[in-house]
Amino acid sequence: MAAGLFADKGYHATGIAELERAVGLGRGALYHHIASKEDLLWDINSRYLIELIDGGEELVAMDLDPVERLHRLSRRVMSSIASHLPELTVCFRETRSVTGERRQSLLALHQRYEDVWVATLLAGYEAGRFQTADTLAVKALLGMHHYSYLWLRPDGPRLPEDIADFFTELILNGLANRESQPRGRGRRRQ
Repeated sequence: MAAGLFADKGYHATGIAELERAVGLGRGALYHHIASKEDLLWDINSRYLIELIDGGEELVAMDLDPVERLHRLSRRVMSSIASHLPELTVCFRETRSVTGERRQSLLALHQRYEDVWVATLLAGYEAGRFQTADTLAVKALLGMHHYSYLWLRPDGPRLPEDIADFFTELILNGLANRESQPRGRGRRRQ
């Protein structure tokens, strides 16, 4: 319920009184279960990031063709977003609202999650299936998937798996190793 409020109104715009009404508890009873509103935010962010990490690391550990791994990773992420849209909206949008040591822990979780995508692209690059494993490609993949929380509707005309397949095919057309193109990271600003 907190995730729904945070997703609809934003973390900072959601008051304790609204949380009390949503869960049907008074202030004292609510604070018996949580120490602060930020506790709820931390729980939402960390729980769903850990689920994404665990699913991704499971795929990385499998002996899969890199293209198949990319497909499966994309499908898992899009299915998770569709199944837990309020929670993942909060996870992608409200990370900066977490403070102190928890913020550092959350950033470390984000890095572990990004590392799953890096490992996936690197395996494809090393196998000669992808033309790059550049971190910019990883950022593009993450952006493509994560910003879907803005427009994805779980009951929409396309299944999350179909969206994932579309994303993957779109990326693979750009990642496919073409013999006539040089390998490398591209140009950089001086």
